[in-house]
Amino acid sequence: MSKLLTSTLIATIALSANTDVPDNKLLVKYVKRNIVKNPQVKVNGVTVIEATTHKDLPGWTVLLTTMDLTYQKKEIHVPETMFIKDGLITGHLVKLKNGHDYRDDIKPTVPDHMYDDAHLLFGNKDAKHKIIVFSDPMCPFCQEVVPEIMKAAKENPDKIALYYYHLPLLRIHPVSKYLTRIMHMAQEQGKKDVVEKMYTLKIDPRTTDLKKILPAVKKHTGFDVTEAQINDKKLVEAMKKDEDAAGRMMVNGTPTVYIDGKWDKMRDGYKKLID
Repeated sequence: MSKLLTSTLIATIALSANTDVPDNKLLVKYVKRNIVKNPQVKVNGVTVIEATTHKDLPGWTVLLTTMDLTYQKKEIHVPETMFIKDGLITGHLVKLKNGHDYRDDIKPTVPDHMYDDAHLLFGNKDAKHKIIVFSDPMCPFCQEVVPEIMKAAKENPDKIALYYYHLPLLRIHPVSKYLTRIMHMAQEQGKKDVVEKMYTLKIDPRTTDLKKILPAVKKHTGFDVTEAQINDKKLVEAMKKDEDAAGRMMVNGTPTVYIDGKWDKMRDGYKKLID
């Protein structure tokens, strides 16, 4: 996406003063002038996901948005954070002393509809705490963190309900396109152990050859699937919904973890729930 968009460190534009959420036309104008520089990209609109604040930024309103764009006849939705105060807007507020960018601190609050039965992996849905994870089983950081969260939810089902969303990082791990589909199928069939085992699967992350992938998965997990099942339209649509959910939550990497609706930046907050 970096080839489609550019944003400057301190891009500001005057807006209507004394308003927390500017008129959408002004937001679109700001995006066109200051963020989207590629003439091949059409700006269709800006969707405000949430307006919030930050304790270190008194007087500033933080808009968590998606830029609704069209590129090469394909609609895309790109997360963008905007800071607004006194009729000014910028995409970055950086602490001069240490270079910290406050846009890296803030993500939207999880909407209730994301805690659905289809994504509940471990724990009871009436558990005291709810955790959402966006993950790719081939991601090394996920392999360190996510199995531990799974274990915590399995061992403490009344304390933790773990909801799992797939976010395959296809540029880095093309194989995850198919591994995540297999994981989704397995979870639908109640074979949740397959989801866990996928985190220890040894396979070339760059391969897309199903004749190699499916036998490797079967050998490692015992779960047998066919190419036809992998390419089923409903399965592909389910993966797209997870991708859309990641966009809605402004997720740009894995693992991304939310605890009780709030982003857990350090990914270890679950430990406090079981102490």
